[in-house]
Amino acid sequence: MRPVLAPGDRLVVKIGTTSLVGPIGQVDEARFDDLCDEVAAARATGIEVVLVSSGAIAAGVGPLRMKNRPADIPSLQAAAAVGQGLLFEIYARKLASRGLVSAQILLTRYDFMQRQQYLNARNTLNRLLALGAIPIVNENDTVAVDEIRFGDNDRLAALVGNLTSAKLLLLLTDAQGFHAEDPRTNPDAPLLSEVDRITPELERAAGGRGSEFSSGGMASKIAAAWVATFSGVGVIVGDASAPGVVGRSIAGEEIGTFFHPHPTRLSARRLWIAFGQPPQGTVTVDDGARSAVVDDHRSLLAIGVTGATGTFSEGSVVDIATADGLVFARGLSRYSSSELEAAKGRRSTEPAQREVVHRDQLVILLR
Repeated sequence: MRPVLAPGDRLVVKIGTTSLVGPIGQVDEARFDDLCDEVAAARATGIEVVLVSSGAIAAGVGPLRMKNRPADIPSLQAAAAVGQGLLFEIYARKLASRGLVSAQILLTRYDFMQRQQYLNARNTLNRLLALGAIPIVNENDTVAVDEIRFGDNDRLAALVGNLTSAKLLLLLTDAQGFHAEDPRTNPDAPLLSEVDRITPELERAAGGRGSEFSSGGMASKIAAAWVATFSGVGVIVGDASAPGVVGRSIAGEEIGTFFHPHPTRLSARRLWIAFGQPPQGTVTVDDGARSAVVDDHRSLLAIGVTGATGTFSEGSVVDIATADGLVFARGLSRYSSSELEAAKGRRSTEPAQREVVHRDQLVILLR
């Protein structure tokens, strides 16, 4: 059953580039009007709304007289610098005419990697929502070089859902939802109404990048849905042009594809460990260690470690995998990669005098 949002619940709405900006970079103000109408209607019912908006780079292409989306980093950053101001001005003006205050928040991966920055972002979002404002979030593309790449705002929206403890994440795109196969290669591929669990088969069906001006696609929607649902947030992938898509989604109507959330929500710290920063390496373990970690909820000890890849320091996030490469957990390593190389396979004697990953700093991703 799909959730029905009630007063006090939180909704994150992510809208994609192609839903806001035309094929040559022109802003579609009618789409903004429709979206802002729906946001205002949701807010009037007591639902707290966060917008994650793509489109800054595409919106900056036209004013800078670029013929196409640029490929080089300086030009992408220049287009984002121009387009971000244009987008926020439109949002601020249209939301103000509906009696709402908008707030611009630009984030980078650094804000999620550093624990204090993560907490600061969470506190700011929570305070803005408590004051009745509509946070409008985007990647800070003008400085985040590594983040101007495939799928970032979908993942960003999932992390914002994590930060705000949202009940629902609505990923609006130019597709009806998620299909069993890539509809660009199979137009008759059936639309999936609900997804209980994201499988490798679904990930393969997601296909690749979407339009020229977009940086996402269904593959990034699937990746975002995995992060959000693991965080306890339900996800709907739906058509931005569908009439009343926001209202219908929060009312629990069948629209788009609904991804069911995990039944239990992890603590904020464990969510940060799992998704706040990219893993710096992979620790490979034997079957006994996997069973101890997954089934017995124990810490990972050096005796069960068979190898490690990547260069990481003490306190870094690492993936934990089986011998065949299946990642089943993630946690904070209490060893550097060089220390672990010396300690692996040893019992609790020097230099293996401490846990590799303590159970309080470990998240099970796959049972």
